[in-house]
Amino acid sequence: MASEPRLQRRTWPAVAARVVVLIVGFVCMVAFAVVLAKATLVPSPASVRFTHTNVHPGDSIRAYLAQPDWKDAVKQVGGNVVLGMPFGVLLPVLFPRTRGIVRVVLMTAFVMLTVETAQGLLVTGRAFDIDDVILNSTGAFAGYLLLGRRLGRALHPRRQHWWQRRPADAGIPADRPAEATDAASPYAPSAGDHPSRDDSSPGASDVPATSKPRLPAILRAVRKPVR
Repeated sequence: MASEPRLQRRTWPAVAARVVVLIVGFVCMVAFAVVLAKATLVPSPASVRFTHTNVHPGDSIRAYLAQPDWKDAVKQVGGNVVLGMPFGVLLPVLFPRTRGIVRVVLMTAFVMLTVETAQGLLVTGRAFDIDDVILNSTGAFAGYLLLGRRLGRALHPRRQHWWQRRPADAGIPADRPAEATDAASPYAPSAGDHPSRDDSSPGASDVPATSKPRLPAILRAVRKPVR
């Protein structure tokens, strides 16, 4: 069996280290939120004539890659990818329920979709661009694979999927005796189902009562015990 991760142990050094990591993660999340707000929600009146709404996936990405200067393409595409990477690192650390590549990507897409909608409706010089959401979600995907997955597993117990649950987790005790299960079954034979027998007959003590073959109920009702 694999040993328990150090940060999940119930020792004072492990608890203190886990608290420090969570505090650092929270501070990083606050700092990232400030940077994200400044990068996306600050008005830019000088960019009004250059902005346009894009609801067709891939259009803006193709426009970025078609620029003559490759540095501009790297800045536009890479900047959006890097902007989404903190989601993949910080979400598994601060919110254990969001662990998993699908959950991280969906949460990032939801947050960035909200930001893009606010840009298009409320911020001057900004426009809604679905490609920014796609690139940000790609960055979260990369951040989770590079670091977020390891940090989440180091800090929190592994999430148990529904198909991995044991009978005890579903309310059925795993060490339940078999005879108790048989007794609780409505089809279990009662004491009167077995005909009486003479215990003094040879070999009667060697054969358990449960080893006798069971007969259908209609035959048991008309069968007479052998004298």
